[in-house]
Amino acid sequence: MLFSLPLILAPALVAAHGAVTSYIIGGTTYPGYQGFSPQPNAQIIQRQWPDYNPIMTSTDPKMTCNGGTSAPLSAKVAAGQNVTAVWQQWTHQQGPVMVWLYPCENGFSSCDGKQKKWFKIDQMGLYGSAVNSNDWGTGVVYKTLKWSSKIPASLKPGFYLIRHELLALHQANTPQFYPECAQIEVTGSGTATAPANLLTSIPAYAPQSDPGIMASRDSHEKLYT
Repeated sequence: MLFSLPLILAPALVAAHGAVTSYIIGGTTYPGYQGFSPQPNAQIIQRQWPDYNPIMTSTDPKMTCNGGTSAPLSAKVAAGQNVTAVWQQWTHQQGPVMVWLYPCENGFSSCDGKQKKWFKIDQMGLYGSAVNSNDWGTGVVYKTLKWSSKIPASLKPGFYLIRHELLALHQANTPQFYPECAQIEVTGSGTATAPANLLTSIPAYAPQSDPGIMASRDSHEKLYT
């Protein structure tokens, strides 16, 4: 039986207001976008999102890369290497973390992330037994302000968007989406591509009515563990 999460008691919307602000790859830190003090023509690998505010619906066009459309640089990542996203702040501990890739076969300038080519490489939802707890992926981000994911070792080399998403579920039926994208060039000798049945579009990888978004326990355990 599905039921609403008991942890969600706050009477008014309180936004987490967080975003990825840098990346660590192979020991090098790549600065990201600074939403409160943006640098004109910033030389960064991150697609430049407009603000720290949450996206409130899964079908919002900003879901792709939080409204970011371009970045002047990219970072090389060897297949099998980790990409670590870093947040300056994150204030909620209930909800999943998801990491996605999107191939940009013709380079980044024409890559808008709008086709059905996104595939997930990492996620963490509820990892403990108590839904009304901080044992969630976003709880890890709250404690460390970092999330590290391995690029699949067999992945075909090429240009990709990497998309980090935090989904804050601290209030009933009021999901808050926080996605950001960066541009990476995967190197190596792999040949693997994601099978068609694992590809999705963003926005709309799930409907707003999905119980994994609208905070019911059974489906969270199914979708995010």
